[in-house]
Order: sequence, then structure tokens, then C-alpha cells
Amino acid sequence: MWARLKTFRKLFVPYPDYFYYMRVLQIHNFYKQAGGEDTVFEQEAQLLQANGHTVEQLTFTNNNVKSIKDKLQAALGVIYNIQSADIIRNRILTFKPDVVHVHNFFPLVSPAVFEVCHKYKVPVVMTLHNYRLICPSAVLYYDGKVQLENLQQVFPVKAILKGVYRGSKIETASVVLATGVHKLLGTWRNKVNKFIALTPGAADLFLQSSLNLKPEQLSIKPNFTADPGVGAAVRENYFLYLGRLTEEKGIRTLLKAHAAKPFPLRIIGTGPLQELVQEYAANNPSVEYLGYRQREEAMEQLKKARALIFPSEWMETFGMTAVEAFATGTSVIAAKIGGGAHIVQHQQNGLHYTPGNAQELLKQVDMLQKLPDLALSLGLHARKCYEQFYTPEANCKMLLQVYEQAIGAKQKPASATMAAEAGL
Repeated sequence: MWARLKTFRKLFVPYPDYFYYMRVLQIHNFYKQAGGEDTVFEQEAQLLQANGHTVEQLTFTNNNVKSIKDKLQAALGVIYNIQSADIIRNRILTFKPDVVHVHNFFPLVSPAVFEVCHKYKVPVVMTLHNYRLICPSAVLYYDGKVQLENLQQVFPVKAILKGVYRGSKIETASVVLATGVHKLLGTWRNKVNKFIALTPGAADLFLQSSLNLKPEQLSIKPNFTADPGVGAAVRENYFLYLGRLTEEKGIRTLLKAHAAKPFPLRIIGTGPLQELVQEYAANNPSVEYLGYRQREEAMEQLKKARALIFPSEWMETFGMTAVEAFATGTSVIAAKIGGGAHIVQHQQNGLHYTPGNAQELLKQVDMLQKLPDLALSLGLHARKCYEQFYTPEANCKMLLQVYEQAIGAKQKPASATMAAEAGL
């Protein structure tokens, strides 16, 4: 891992020596079901505002796509949505941002946002929350395994035929068109000043892809979480799973490990595999299925747990539950893939095992059961990692540095805010 981190050291965002107050226009397309991208969008806005910056949000929502006419217009505008372009243009002209930060453009915003920003010479930053630009599945996972065959294809036809996006060939084709056409046009390489990747592994995949990005376009900046406080010094003897109950999250591997040698396990979350988990818990008294819980209650469960189990089997762009565990001083047992491979450092702030290997997972659980002092030591280091990389304060500095790099920190014109402060 450390060799990999050294490779990407220059991509990590250093702390800047100074800041000036910025005007930031955030743009985001909400999905019909709320997700982690929505949370980051709101949290970063609040973070910037709390530190004196002016933030304006321009949002679009898929909830407005209801009728057949709406769906047809959305489909026709997936490559360049004229209506969205007009809205973005007007907002840029009235708000006069120093930088535009795009979180999600699909489907209603469309890549028109990058064309408009380029036309009006407004620096643009985009956070790569998922892999949609290089795989229409957005997760690099379908047919029950990680799929990397689409990485270097401009138009991945096989993915369309499989209908990897929402099980629909038509919707998959719309994603492929939206990203592929703009690969040919050079939009991603020439009209986005900075991309934010959340881990070195994600940055690696994007650099190797058909996007043909320049290395200097990528900065690595993790997400952050508010400090919930450190958990108990003496932990209870149970392990916790916290997250969506889906195939790619490794739920079946977790239950398989438990079935081989039962251990105290609590599961928080909902999703397609909820019925499977409920049935298993009903027949196994050492498993407690707690369903959905508010963040505060989930954090209380983390504060008492021996460790968090993070069994995800896809190339997660991040791993928010692992970082939340770190914040409570809780160690993490993680599959060595995606975000878990980079956030968790083996035998420092947690333990690794081979993705999908239930026996290896069980071995790590057994180790922390027998060695509670090891779990405590790993948890203490996890907390230090949180304090260094994942607090709101640290993240604000990193985010502003990305903006500075996008703008061109040494040679930038005075914004409206700077001019006012200087009495101009």
C-alpha cells in the first residue's frame, strides 16, 4: 500500500498557506433515492459557509422526471441539455462565482455544465463520487463480480447489451452516449480544471481510463465526517456491520463467516438483501438485525463495538462507515479492495482480508475477540488517522486548496468578494 501511496503523493492535496474568501457555485443533480453524494454536497456547502465563504447551490432532481414527455426530454438532453445550460449560464452571470463545483451532472444537468463554464472562463471542479464516467454501471460491479473491461472503452457496447445500469439497455445506452461523446470531444480532458478522487486507488483507475486525463487534473481529497466523540475505552464483545444490504457490500460473505463460527454480530442498514439478513438473524441468536437507525444511534453502536466489519467487494470510491468508525476510535476489519484497501492500514488502524474470503474474515474476527488490547490499540491509531485526515477542519483546507489550484492561485483576478474587502 505504501508504495502505491508514494506513487500518488503528488496528487494528494497539501495544506495551503493562506486562503481568501471565495464565491462557490455548487451544482448537483439529485437522484430519486437519497444517497451519499447528496450528503457530501450538503456537508461541503455547510463547511464552506461556516468558514466564511459564499456558497450558492443550483440543484436539479430526478423527481421532476415523471411523464413520458419528461423522460423523453431527459433522454434527448443527456449529451447536452439546452434548458439546463440556460439555467447554469444565468446563474453564473448573476452570482459571478470564483469556481463551480459539480457533484453530479447525470442526467438532467448533462455535460452542458462544463461547456458553459468553459465559455465563461469559470474554473470548474468535479468530485468523482462514482465510476460513471468510465463504466455505465457507476460501480464497476455487475454479474456478481468486479468488472474492469469498460475502463478503456469509449463506448462499451457489451455493457449496453447487458443493461448494467438499472437493468435497462436504453438507460445504459444513454449513460454511454453522455460520457462517450464527450470523451471524443475532449470535454473531460480540456474543460474540467480539477477532478477530485477520494482515494489513490480511484485516482489510479481514472488515470488509466479512456477519459485520457492529465495527471495534474486529479487531486485526492477524502470525504469527512463530523466528530461524534471517542467511544468507550473498554468495548463490548460484539462486531458491527453498518451500511446498505446489497450484493457488492459483501453481506453474503459476512453471513458465511458467521455461519462457520458464530460470533456476536449486529447489523444496521436496509436494502435488497434485507429479507436474507432478517431470516438469518431470526435463526441465529448471536446476530441482532437492527434495521435502519439514525446516525446518532448508529454512532453509539460504533462506540461500544469491538470493531466495524467493512466487507465490501467492489471498488468503492471511498468508505464513509470506515471513517466514522475511526472517528469513534473503533478499528475496522476490511476487505482489501477499493476504499477499504486505502483507508484501512493493516495492523495499524484495522485489519485486512481477501475480498470474498469468509475464512480470512473469520480469522481476523477471532483475533480481535482473543486480543481485546489489540482492538484497543488499533482503535487509538484509527482515531489519530481521523484527526489527521477526516475532520471538517482538515477537509476544508484540502477543499480550498483544490479550488486554488483550479483557479490558478498565483495569478487570479480579484473576485467580487476580494474587491469589496479591499475597498475597491
